[in-house]
Amino acid sequence: MTLDDLPTPCLVLDLGVLRRNLAAMAAAVARHPGVALRPHLKTAKSRDVARLAAPDHGPITVSTLAEARHFAEGGWTDQIYAVGITPQKLDAAAELNAAGADVKVVTDDLDAARAIAAHPGPVSALVEVDVGEGRGGLTPENSALTEIAAALGPRLAGVMAHAGHSYAERSPEAMAAVAEAERAGVVRAAERLRAAGHAVGIVSLGSSPTALHARSLEGVTEVRAGVYMFGDLFQAQLGTHGPDDIALTVLASVIGRRPERNAVLLDAGALALSKDRSTEKAPRDYGFGLVLDRAGRRAFGDATVARVHQEHGEARADGPLPFARLPVGARVRVAPNHCCLTAAAHDRYHVVDGGQRVLAVWERVNGW
Repeated sequence: MTLDDLPTPCLVLDLGVLRRNLAAMAAAVARHPGVALRPHLKTAKSRDVARLAAPDHGPITVSTLAEARHFAEGGWTDQIYAVGITPQKLDAAAELNAAGADVKVVTDDLDAARAIAAHPGPVSALVEVDVGEGRGGLTPENSALTEIAAALGPRLAGVMAHAGHSYAERSPEAMAAVAEAERAGVVRAAERLRAAGHAVGIVSLGSSPTALHARSLEGVTEVRAGVYMFGDLFQAQLGTHGPDDIALTVLASVIGRRPERNAVLLDAGALALSKDRSTEKAPRDYGFGLVLDRAGRRAFGDATVARVHQEHGEARADGPLPFARLPVGARVRVAPNHCCLTAAAHDRYHVVDGGQRVLAVWERVNGW
């Protein structure tokens, strides 16, 4: 089977690029002795990818209970469910743990901590620390930090942080500075809890940029990162990976030609590509994705998907498009702005390795 045999739109995953990205992150984390890599599988949502990213059923991070269940049933038992838990979801987490998993939940709320402590099933939690992103978590000096730890009691597993604001930076030096603030913040939170008499086994942080650019991870036990596996146009501009290290693309077909406006219509629109515009504020705006040829090469210059409807994408270019090479039915590949959201619309990967022959089809888990 080749790419010509696939229905469009669909996901194409290049195995060679994936392996290269995994090796780069593993080497970056290995610079810090005693620090483990706990890959975040919220983007991949695939056991086949997990076999490469977390071999031997090593520790992982997930973002939904559906993922937690999927990976636990596949043998990846050591998990952090890295989204704030609600009391209504504790039964599901405890059920997985009673069956042999070790899914740790996350909270920054005193009432939720009390619910975790009172739950009859096996469940432990990390306290989320805000190190500058301003999303979830408590600042390292917040008095509620020790209150939550006290409420959790023996169910306190540690602390965790995510420096998502690293995505706003544009230089290695700036990302290294965010990485140090992330490290210092989460370590300070752990120190406060230990000084209050609490055992803090896990000190967890991570985003792909900070994991790659951190100069020190002293006091940290593990790194969580995920988007590095597949890469995308936004991360390429951050320097998380090179421009040729985007492992994930969307295979699409030309369904219409509009020479009068130098455009072609594709059967990949908002649902297949997502409407994410993460590169809008980056040095280069790639619209809704960069259009490549069937082999994944930049054969059309900087042609981008400039407009999307539910199932239509309109690709345009600054220079004249080669309409003779883009008849209706021709196949192209679209590199995504944000691979996490693009992948979320699909239920499987069609795996290639630098060519157009499909080596395997890997299933992924969706939903919550």
